Amino acid sequence: MKIWLVNEVMTADVVAVGPGAPYRELIVLLAEHRINAVPVVDGDRRVLGVVSASDLLLKIEFADAGRPRWFQLRGRALRRKADAMTAGELMTAPAEVVRTTTGIRAAARRMEQARVKQLPVVDLDGRLAGIVSRGDLLKEHLRTDAEILADVRAAINEITWTESTAHVVAAVDRGAVLLSGRTERWSTSTLVERLVRQVAGVVSVDAQLSFDFNDRELVKPASSFYAA
Repeated sequence: MKIWLVNEVMTADVVAVGPGAPYRELIVLLAEHRINAVPVVDGDRRVLGVVSASDLLLKIEFADAGRPRWFQLRGRALRRKADAMTAGELMTAPAEVVRTTTGIRAAARRMEQARVKQLPVVDLDGRLAGIVSRGDLLKEHLRTDAEILADVRAAINEITWTESTAHVVAAVDRGAVLLSGRTERWSTSTLVERLVRQVAGVVSVDAQLSFDFNDRELVKPASSFYAA
């Protein structure tokens, strides 16, 4: 089964700046390219950090000399960023990055954990190769039903080929998969459903599968994979 990687959905033509890039230049770059953040790189294109619109907004947020006392107590780090004039002073470092070979599911989890909307993508040498956004990760759901069905059938065959009497039929409608048929063992039907759920573009799985032998108690101690 094909696993979609970050390098298949990322934007390769990425805007980046050096640590000496001035504040005003960063504002212009974000506005001209309609982006919310820009990676900061060294001379070898290795990612040092990221400057986001939120980082730049601190200068406006802290500009009010008459701000109340609670605002003054928010932290020296934010105050320093508000006074910063270059990308190196403004950036959040170290940057959260993913590799070109990272799967898009893993990248989505990384974004959620880091609470960011996009991630710089680096190659195997650690150099900037692109940037991936939440919108990029959603591209897997632009696949046609025919493309999804082909991968679903491949996933089914990957699991059921050892069972001579197994017969599983799949149908796909706007990403929703319907599985029907029969397998020899409960564990096989469970694996089929779980593997199909991992196919890129699948929105839901309705598994209407029966089986000849219930091996639930035999396989459960061996692996938590089958746990409900």
